[in-house]
Amino acid sequence: MAVLAYDDISPFHLSVPSLVFGRVGIGGKAPYRVDVCAERPGSLRTPAGFDIEVRHGLDRFVRADTVVIPSWERDMPLSPELRTALHQAHTAGARIVGLCLGSWAIAVSGLVDGREVTTHWAGAAALARACPEVRVRADTLWSDLGDVITSAGVAAALDCCLHLVRNDLGSRAATELARELVTAPHRSGSQAQYIPVAVPDASDDDPIERAMVWARTHLDQPIDLDGWARVALMSRRTFTRRFRDRTGNSPQQWLLHQRADRARLLLETTDDTMERIAADTGFGTAVSLRHHFHRILGTSPAAHRALFQDARPAPVSESGRMRPAIQPPEASDRTWTQGLSSSA
Repeated sequence: MAVLAYDDISPFHLSVPSLVFGRVGIGGKAPYRVDVCAERPGSLRTPAGFDIEVRHGLDRFVRADTVVIPSWERDMPLSPELRTALHQAHTAGARIVGLCLGSWAIAVSGLVDGREVTTHWAGAAALARACPEVRVRADTLWSDLGDVITSAGVAAALDCCLHLVRNDLGSRAATELARELVTAPHRSGSQAQYIPVAVPDASDDDPIERAMVWARTHLDQPIDLDGWARVALMSRRTFTRRFRDRTGNSPQQWLLHQRADRARLLLETTDDTMERIAADTGFGTAVSLRHHFHRILGTSPAAHRALFQDARPAPVSESGRMRPAIQPPEASDRTWTQGLSSSA
């Protein structure tokens, strides 16, 4: 993996791919090698009060399986050298990953003309104006085109990197890594949750959060809206309004996605029957499970189970390149996205 650094890059953004891909271990071996690169190797400034030393140049891009642009500055021009390196890496078969505003550099490079990228909601409108030939999304945590993967800001970069680990090495590896990082192995949601809404004071008890926690612990049971509102000590109408303000979605939408996420985990980690998983996730029947799972995730429960049960560490080709054990769909046929876009 080749990760780009530049003058005044945020150390946090730069650390995310190294933190995720540098900590994965399979059977005592590290499946990823992470090289931090710069257009001009040497000392680079950071806004954190310290400098970083980068040893590798852009020549690492064309030799990499994955090129990561962990961030970008909106007013920073894309140099001809970096543009060429990105195109050469893409042509050589590398997947190109843009985290947070890193998708800006990818959009400007021309690699995704006529296609879509996800970026931080605060920069989405400006990117859409700067690159009208690119569809810019601000409603998802990440988008996977197969050869180009982009994510929303900051914490969503972790979600995106864990998604790549899940594709390459399987669900178990991603789940174990997420546990080590103390983060969710698969976070369901959209950037609508973070676009400015009223945030309760940290010292206050958040009744919506309390209701969400309660629902997650009762997914195997029927949850009616009136009873759920009582957990938050609210009327149905107030609860629905406050829930939408808090999450950007209706309680019913959110609950369906929590049930689908639980079903996803059970499909990946157990051999339970569809009927058992449907009961344990509150879908009731296998027919209902299949209907909602396909509507939310775009695939059937059986296909999802087969995908992850067959996952193995990525094979190494004769050239030494590591290839994903799970191949994403063709970029021209389908886009993988993470977010809430369906209605209950």
